[in-house]
Order: sequence, then structure tokens, then C-alpha cells
Amino acid sequence: MFDSISFEYDKLNRLISAGNDVKWRKKIHKIAKKLNPKNILDVATGTADIAIELSKIKDSKIIGLDISEKMLNVGRTKILNKNLSEKISLISGDAEKLKFNDNHFDLVTIGFGVRNFQNLEKGLKESYRVLTNEGTLIILETSVPENKFIKFFYLMFSRTIIPLIGSIFSKDNKAYSYLQKSAEEFPSGKNFAGVLQNCGFNNVQILPQMMGASSIYIAKKH
Repeated sequence: MFDSISFEYDKLNRLISAGNDVKWRKKIHKIAKKLNPKNILDVATGTADIAIELSKIKDSKIIGLDISEKMLNVGRTKILNKNLSEKISLISGDAEKLKFNDNHFDLVTIGFGVRNFQNLEKGLKESYRVLTNEGTLIILETSVPENKFIKFFYLMFSRTIIPLIGSIFSKDNKAYSYLQKSAEEFPSGKNFAGVLQNCGFNNVQILPQMMGASSIYIAKKH
């Protein structure tokens, strides 16, 4: 599915989020920079936007991992154009079967990827495993606003406008219908914080974005 939408994925993200996805990545960079991570894994990296943003951190090395080879190819082109090949490497892989040693990364990031895990807890436990004991997990994911008034308009937008945009601009409108439905079904907010804690993470912070339409989660291994 993600192979089929790889070409237009970035443009439609800008459109659907009204450009806020760029701001959210900058916030992730700001949070991550304070941690001074050296080894970073960006899971479900897609077209590598978060990996590219994190490359601004001094002395950092980033591995971006995704199951979609066509999404990775879009990311590789960006990395070449920005002369970042020495800082970022993109590899094909499964978030639920990471081929890295335990306690390897200072930071793991996941942007709009966890709701696509086949087994959510299995994928999160893999991120937990590869983090160092002092490591941090940062996740950016869609969420459903808790405020009933805002939630009404959020659902109206997500159920009508997002599929419409997908049908107009994408070759695979079924993909955007799936993305809309998965966003609603994902256990966001406090429910997702509970899932993170069940997977072993501590000190979970929730930072709602755009009135709760997306959230940044920060969690510590210990």
C-alpha cells in the first residue's frame, strides 16, 4: 500500500495537515537535541523526513528503517540531494523484527508509523529492546481530540475531506481510506500511554498537537 502512494505521500501530508507536519518534526528535533543522542533509529521512516530533521543534531548518526522500498527510494533521493549520506542510512526492515543488538540506540523515533504495526505491542517492545538503558522513545502519531466539540469537526474532516483528497490526488484512494480509519481506531492519548507502560516504558509524556489531532509521546526506557 505504501509503495503505491510513495510518490505523492509528502505533498498530501503537507495538504492534509495544513503544513503542521513540518512544525511537528521540528518539535521532535528540539526535544531530541536536548538528549544529545549519537545513535538514532527512525522506525517507519517512510520518505525520511524525520531522519533528515534529526541529522541537524551534532555528531549524530541516523538509521532510517521502513518496510516500503519505494518510500525509502524517495527518501534516498532527498538524502543525496542534501548531501547527508554520511549521516543517514536507509534500510529495509520490519519494525517488529529489528535486526539490531539490545541496548544499541540512544534514541528511537517513530513518525506516523505505530498505528500501522500489525502487532502494536510487539513493535513497541522491539523499540524498547534496542534502546540503551538511558534511551528515549519519541513517537508522533495521529490522535482523536478529547474535547467533544473539536472531536466532532475532526471526525467530519477525517471521514470526508481526507478520503476526498486521496481520491483526487492519489492513485490509491483505498490507502487514504485505510489511513483515515486506522487513525480513528488507534488507542491515542492516555490509552496509548498505557500501552507504552505495558511494554516497559516509563515517564510517558503526552504533548497534544493541533488541538489533539496529533500527539507527540515521549517515553523513557528506565
